[in-house]
Amino acid sequence: VIGQPMKSKRPKEPGENKIKPVNKKVKPKMPKMKERESADTSLKSQSILTQVMDKGRFQKLAATLNLSAGQSIELRCKGSNVTWNYPSYLDTFKDSRLSIKQLDRYGQLILANATAADTGEYSCWLQLCNGNKCRKDETRTGSTYIFFADKEELFVPTPSYFEIVYLNPDKPAIIPCRVTTPSAKVTLHREFPAEEIEADGTDIIYDVKKGFVYQHPTSDHKGIVYCKAESQGAPQISIKYHLLYVEVPQGPPSATIEVSSSRAEASDSVHVICTVLGEPDVDVNFRWRYPGQESERPVMIQNFWRLINRGTGQTTRISKSVLLVEDFEARDAGNYICMAQNLHGETTVATKVELN
Repeated sequence: VIGQPMKSKRPKEPGENKIKPVNKKVKPKMPKMKERESADTSLKSQSILTQVMDKGRFQKLAATLNLSAGQSIELRCKGSNVTWNYPSYLDTFKDSRLSIKQLDRYGQLILANATAADTGEYSCWLQLCNGNKCRKDETRTGSTYIFFADKEELFVPTPSYFEIVYLNPDKPAIIPCRVTTPSAKVTLHREFPAEEIEADGTDIIYDVKKGFVYQHPTSDHKGIVYCKAESQGAPQISIKYHLLYVEVPQGPPSATIEVSSSRAEASDSVHVICTVLGEPDVDVNFRWRYPGQESERPVMIQNFWRLINRGTGQTTRISKSVLLVEDFEARDAGNYICMAQNLHGETTVATKVELN
């Protein structure tokens, strides 16, 4: 044929004319060994959580599972010492629909007649114990987030109709309007002035397992908000969330102590007050040491707290412990010591009361 170059002939290699199967990949043996090694490594940290299906079948669970309200579910976790985690309200109300058992080779969780409120994360892990000390085996865990869809309840129900969300500049804040149907369209709205708050995917994002997340809260975000969800029907409104801005240094309690009178007459009543200003969502525990303690002198101790607005758009929690000594006498004279403790540490303050 004119225009085509002549092909140079060369001796054919043995077997060259054999037809090779289409799309068959020929891999060298060494990579196969490496792949097998990496597969073995991944197996070490694979999920140990399965769902029991009909007729005794088992199914490994993905990151999410979509079920309908009214269904029952049985989960199993391989191992002889299994710990479970599930929506906390099931413990709070000691729900009889939940059954957890440890058998010889696996742990079993059964949830009967599930409701929209059961939507949440279900996880398990093996405990490695040495005597009385146990720790979580990070390589043997399992987790899935289960949606229990309910057309009447697009939002996961909560026990209250109003929640406070603290906006701390040091950490993300979550408006926890979670849905029971992952495909629902969810929007965030401010009550006053009435407007939709845009979730831009950067500063404010929507996580179907958490709700709306403010990545960098500021005082501009404070106010009352709610969520709206739509899914094949009329839109539904969530409960309201009161967003309070907080700017209190994290650390051990900032405590002060004062006394009604540093010099008391016999038979007087004396009040010693220990006060802590701190983060609104951080509990403070109080302990006292006082002169009549060893002789079991009867005193009254009352603890309480409240939220205060500091006038700058910030909210602070004021916690107080009041120690009352009635009919003051000689054994009550001396040092009154208050120890205030939170999750960051402990602070000790003291004052002295003398007998006139």
